[in-house]
Amino acid sequence: MEFVVWNCSQLVTLAGPQRARIGPEMRDLLIVPDGAMLVRDGRIAAVGTRRGMETAVSRSIQIVDAGGRVVLPGFVDAHTHPVFAGTRADEFEQRAEGATYAEISARGGGIRSTVRRTRDASETDLLASARKYREWFLRGGTTTIEAKSGYGLSLESELKILRVIRQLGSEGILRYVPTFLGAHEVPDEYRGRIDAYIDLLIHEMLPRVAEERLAEYCDVFCEPSVFPADKARAILRAAQSLGFGLRLHADQFSADEGAQLAAELGAATADHLESTGPAGLEALRAAEVQPVLLPASVYNLGSTRYPAARRMIDLGLPIVLATDFNPGSSPTTSMPMVLSLACTQMKLTPAEALTAATINAAYSLRRGHEIGTLEAGKLADFAIHDCADYRELPYFFGRDPARAVYINGVCVM
Repeated sequence: MEFVVWNCSQLVTLAGPQRARIGPEMRDLLIVPDGAMLVRDGRIAAVGTRRGMETAVSRSIQIVDAGGRVVLPGFVDAHTHPVFAGTRADEFEQRAEGATYAEISARGGGIRSTVRRTRDASETDLLASARKYREWFLRGGTTTIEAKSGYGLSLESELKILRVIRQLGSEGILRYVPTFLGAHEVPDEYRGRIDAYIDLLIHEMLPRVAEERLAEYCDVFCEPSVFPADKARAILRAAQSLGFGLRLHADQFSADEGAQLAAELGAATADHLESTGPAGLEALRAAEVQPVLLPASVYNLGSTRYPAARRMIDLGLPIVLATDFNPGSSPTTSMPMVLSLACTQMKLTPAEALTAATINAAYSLRRGHEIGTLEAGKLADFAIHDCADYRELPYFFGRDPARAVYINGVCVM
């Protein structure tokens, strides 16, 4: 199959170094005004101006007219929890009335309340709800997500979630990168017996997930009140020995312990980092761990403590932006909304935010050689957005502007 996309007000290519971008590089989007792109057999064959493409392609070729709109690489959402049952709208109301996240969790709410619902749900039910959320991701122009388990917290329920993620990925409508997050919380039946639950994770759950090849990464919620660093280290080292890449929920509520552990173990990413201080940031820089920042969860929890994104960029850290889509702290799939929060609350420029949500995110998932930019040879994952300038995406916040979304050169929305 071959077609050309043209009449693009801006073809935002993000072409550049074959690595995650840092510092001033994050502002260099390599935009082609009045751009055009040739797609052949699911990959980008050429990028240039409309005038140049008109002379280079056959008159009989299929044309996708962008209608004077912006064309971007598909967003790469590098931190999501897309498979769960039910909602936590009741807890949202409780927080509006003054309850804190910790207070709700102590009453049996939070992650454990979603675990109970998810354990009771069938694989068919979970698949149906996840397909609904998949459509939401596409509407925002997202084409790849990192998809965590973590709402099962038992062997069979975690396997159930990961099998749903595998099924979703096989359908080819959205790319899924699976992550095992059995260490998301200590389940009800193991309260007060964290070491027994860690034994289950290390000796039964991780080996089974590895045997069935259900996940590429292992993640742990590293917090003193959940899995302290010494406990998280044991789980993550066991995961490393089985060939998993590592990601960490780090420093969401307490400083540096998670970031320093991510650096010690050479994790791919440290995610959240709202409380990370100078020591943690320096450790991440020295170990070349990518920070994944989740401003939508800060916003939804009613906090004002956002990660020190500008300081991270100044240090040369290749930051990533993601939604943290989940039923509790961040029930949004909208990368454009995340871009807006990054600009208004963390003072990133629109270009920096866009880089963090595309090519830097792709490299955090070991896929930067295939997705994240619009360059010849890469997979044709892109979106046509209903705007004339890429800066309109964070500017007009609260809307999902994707007019059409393509994955592997196939229109999926």
